[in-house]
Amino acid sequence: MATVQEKLLVLVALQDLDIMIRECDDKTHTDKLTAMGFTQEGREDLEEARKELVGTIDKALVNRYERTAKRLGRAIVPITGNICLGCFTIIPTSYTSSENRDKIMQCENCGRMFYWPKGS
Repeated sequence: MATVQEKLLVLVALQDLDIMIRECDDKTHTDKLTAMGFTQEGREDLEEARKELVGTIDKALVNRYERTAKRLGRAIVPITGNICLGCFTIIPTSYTSSENRDKIMQCENCGRMFYWPKGS
């Protein structure tokens, strides 16, 4: 069974893939890149990588991520200095307690899932 940290890493990678897929689907973005000489290939590879990642974590967590991403764009954000970088609200100190270490937490204000980057 994956640890909370491993699940968070998968969610961050999933979010990165989703952003890249959205950029591939954005005609204005791809037209600009093509005009600069960049080729636009690999969308299928991104979709395949996404499917593989989704298969590594619980379906309920994927559903929670996808609902939040659909509503807010970014579903998972870092916490820096006890501030949610999704909505810039201070996270209650109770969130850092030992009883919450094995949980994927959500911001009370914006509803995004969050993580503490290494070194924070």
